[in-house]
Amino acid sequence: MAEHISKQFDMELETIRTRVLQMGGLVEQQILSAIDALMSGDIAKFDKVIAEDALVNSMEVTIDDDCQHIIARRQPAASDLRIIITVIKTITDLERIGDEAQKIARMGKTIYQSERYQMPRFREIRKMAEVALAMLRRALDAFARLDASAALELAEEDMRLDDDFAAELRQLITFMMEDPRTISMSIDTLFISKAIERIGDHSKNISEYVVYLVKGKDIRHTSLETIKRETLGH
Repeated sequence: MAEHISKQFDMELETIRTRVLQMGGLVEQQILSAIDALMSGDIAKFDKVIAEDALVNSMEVTIDDDCQHIIARRQPAASDLRIIITVIKTITDLERIGDEAQKIARMGKTIYQSERYQMPRFREIRKMAEVALAMLRRALDAFARLDASAALELAEEDMRLDDDFAAELRQLITFMMEDPRTISMSIDTLFISKAIERIGDHSKNISEYVVYLVKGKDIRHTSLETIKRETLGH
């Protein structure tokens, strides 16, 4: 009987982990669609991203509710409890990534629907988005495979993304100083860049939760050297 309950519990935990990955896939698609629309000016695609944020929010609420029920019913301990905690934290960051994707869509729509002196070039934005998307995929893969070493890679990528954002900010400030007519467009573009930088932050958070799950150690707000030591044992 105890073995039967244990197997049932394992299945419940595995189902929840699968649903987190499904939510991650939806959020990833939201980012891709928002960036595609930004490159093409596809207003309908912007609207779809904005509307589908409600679905991401609904998934977070449902998974969180299921986690609360498992805690109440099963009273998990040790590694089982860490799985539940990791799931709750991960879906919070995924929901916030969805919010950032919606923000990109809203800003993009504003840019294309306004009378602009000139349209911004989104080449640097696309490069930043590719880095952020790769980070999200790596974080979700680490969650699926319980790969604690990914946290180190994502910490390094996050620093690169921060540098890219700083470079984009300097460029936009230059545009605004040289020609005040670009101010409105530059501010909207800055919001998009910041949203992408935040996607990187949330992806890094997810990889850090995986370290907590696998090793039982909280490495948030720690240096790169500490992350290296905790994840690789150096």
